[in-house]
Amino acid sequence: MSLIFAENLTKVYHLGEIEVKALKSVSFEIEPASFISFIGPSGSGKTTLLNLIGCLDKPTSGTLKVTDVETSKLTRREAAAFRGKNLGFIFQDFNLIPVLTVYENAEYPLLIVQNIPAKERKERIIPLLNAVGMLDQKDKYPDQISGGQKQRVAVARALVTNPRLVLADEPTANLDSKTSFTIIDIMRQMKEEFGVTFIFSTHDPKIVSEVETVYTLEDGMLVEQSTEGGGRHA
Repeated sequence: MSLIFAENLTKVYHLGEIEVKALKSVSFEIEPASFISFIGPSGSGKTTLLNLIGCLDKPTSGTLKVTDVETSKLTRREAAAFRGKNLGFIFQDFNLIPVLTVYENAEYPLLIVQNIPAKERKERIIPLLNAVGMLDQKDKYPDQISGGQKQRVAVARALVTNPRLVLADEPTANLDSKTSFTIIDIMRQMKEEFGVTFIFSTHDPKIVSEVETVYTLEDGMLVEQSTEGGGRHA
């Protein structure tokens, strides 16, 4: 069974009297434990597509199934519960909460989405922070750590709910090359160890060179699918 199934996915926005077709009959399938990227110029539809897959928006027409659930039919509350159970998110600006420590930032999704006892929360968080190399920094605040370290925390936070799918929007945009490759390697290790699917939306050639499959979008259409990545820097 595909993790994601999209068929003739179309999204139209109305800006006043102007109709903008952000996605035009896009179709694809993504298998579990995949490491893939959507690329394309600004305005190509990458962010719109991630928003649809992430249940943050609904398609105008077409079919989208995530974990075999047709997400467009979910109510707002059902969509929020579905995100909390199945999805993790990583952003280019890290989106850490300044007043929370590294540990508390990683813990946060468990507090707001899932009613999990403190002991079990700790049993999830400690191994993840150790895996991303941030356990020794767990009591520091975001303004006390580097950009690369913040993104490591963001990776741990995205994985703490045991999601099947992580959506990463330009996750290396604010990082130098060496740090970017380190973060990509960490995410690949998480994919191998936990079977998590990572979907990137990016302009970064470093990510494109590392993923298994690249989908190219132009003007809202899927124009190419290739398998040219796979860890060329290694």
